[in-house]
Amino acid sequence: MTIGGNGKAKQSSSGDEATATEGDIFRDYPVRYLGYANEVGEAFRSFVHVGLVRLSYAVSTCYVIADAAHKGQIANKKFSTHPEKTSIIAQSVADTLLWQGLASVIIPGFTINRICWMSTRLLSKRMSLNSSKGISTAIGLAAIPFIIRPIDTSVDMLMETTFRQIFSNGTHGASKRVVHHNRDD
Repeated sequence: MTIGGNGKAKQSSSGDEATATEGDIFRDYPVRYLGYANEVGEAFRSFVHVGLVRLSYAVSTCYVIADAAHKGQIANKKFSTHPEKTSIIAQSVADTLLWQGLASVIIPGFTINRICWMSTRLLSKRMSLNSSKGISTAIGLAAIPFIIRPIDTSVDMLMETTFRQIFSNGTHGASKRVVHHNRDD
């Protein structure tokens, strides 16, 4: 069971009972928003020094690394006596790094960057550059909640058809042993 974003308990496909009471701190609690720091940095790119944008990416990257380490710890506890424990831990960490790297940093950062760039370009034809930058920043910030679910879903599909297939090696249930986010909410 896990605690969903709405605070309600639900059954997890992994059956990890430890998560039933705690929830996933990197998915079900406000710390999750640290993963979106780079999108905010991208939205403000036209107003702030590039160093602050890079700092926003550092915050998001730290979030990704912390989540991967957390999933490794869960796999270590859950499979402490499993003969393939080391492999399962490595796969869990790699799965989380890849998923979070794509879904929390690379794809959304690029998406917000392009939304802001395009809106500034289009708006600057009709108004001053400063006004267009301000409106583009607002558009970028407003877009963040709308891009999250489609990106998460796309990365889930990508992971299920590539990385998770490769590491299952045709072994039934191998992908189920890897500790990763459950996207069923």
